[in-house]
Amino acid sequence: MRYSGILRIGFKLLVNDRGKFTALLIGITFAVFLMMQMTAMFAGILNRAFSTVTNIGAGMWVMDPAVNTATSAIPLPDYLLDAVRSMDGVDYAVPLFIGGAQVKLASGAYQSVTVVGLDDSSLFGRPELLQGNIQDIYADNSFVVVNDAEFAKLENPKIGTSFELNDHRGTIVGIARVAANGLNGVPTLYTTYSRAIEYLPTTRFTISYVLVQPKSAAAVAGIKQQVAKLGYVAFTKDEFNQRISDYYTYKTGIGTNILLMTVISFIVGLSISGQTFYTFILENLEKFGALKAIGAKGRELVYMILFMAFFTAMIGYGLGIGLVTLMISIARYRLPNYAAMITFGNLGLAFGMVLLIAGISSYIGIRKVLKIEPFDIFRG
Repeated sequence: MRYSGILRIGFKLLVNDRGKFTALLIGITFAVFLMMQMTAMFAGILNRAFSTVTNIGAGMWVMDPAVNTATSAIPLPDYLLDAVRSMDGVDYAVPLFIGGAQVKLASGAYQSVTVVGLDDSSLFGRPELLQGNIQDIYADNSFVVVNDAEFAKLENPKIGTSFELNDHRGTIVGIARVAANGLNGVPTLYTTYSRAIEYLPTTRFTISYVLVQPKSAAAVAGIKQQVAKLGYVAFTKDEFNQRISDYYTYKTGIGTNILLMTVISFIVGLSISGQTFYTFILENLEKFGALKAIGAKGRELVYMILFMAFFTAMIGYGLGIGLVTLMISIARYRLPNYAAMITFGNLGLAFGMVLLIAGISSYIGIRKVLKIEPFDIFRG
């Protein structure tokens, strides 16, 4: 390579000063760790916020325009279900009920739960059963409990376990698992739609959402237009997830706080690495001047400094990712409710910020090195 020699010299200058090299790595690693930790927490929160949409798995959701999250449903009139079923492009449509309740456990303790009422005829959106038979949900007082991070709050129920819900007796007939855990920290019970609206107090309207399966992807736009004429909105699964994401990002303090902490982490990393790299350049000015004296061009010195900065940044990035991955893995093992998760978006954001840190740090060093004159070095 054309610049292999000068890059090799830069590499030796960098790693031979172990103190400065270690300080650079620590600064960048710490910055990456903080940035990844903050954004991973936010990604985990959003993933939990999507849990209802993910677990039900409907192609389209019809709802009131004021709904922001899946758990804050606004009841829909019964005629809307019939209207949607008669629309062009709709393969089938079913009602869904989502509500909160307090259950009295066998020990006498009370526990908040989320009750999901599935369409009686199809049970569309039912979870995958680990134990029990889904047909048992049609028996009197029958519920299916989700075995997730909140399962223990119901005192680890088994098939046949009874509880009390609004003066009604409930019996566990199945234990299920779902793709994503909920955000609100409460256990989830599934039952039939008719039983849910019977056991839980409701307004005169009882449908939380109308779940729609379009006949084809081309029919989605037409269904949206027909629903809009009735004064309601229809979202695809991805659009509903995006609506939930926007709500938590822009309309709550979560997004702002996470963004603020991420920016602070970036500034901390930039401060540590920039100052350390500038000190490293100052301590090696004589060596850079000597390289200029023996014929090294300014462009070659720029490549050397860029290589040193980005080499350090990439190692720090790898160490930071490894550290946050280890911490999240340990935390998930010890704390089932821990919501942080690493996504490609988190990795890309941290990578971009690390490159920015390396670029600013190298720019500080480049300005100093390009001003060096060999005469000044040898005169000293």
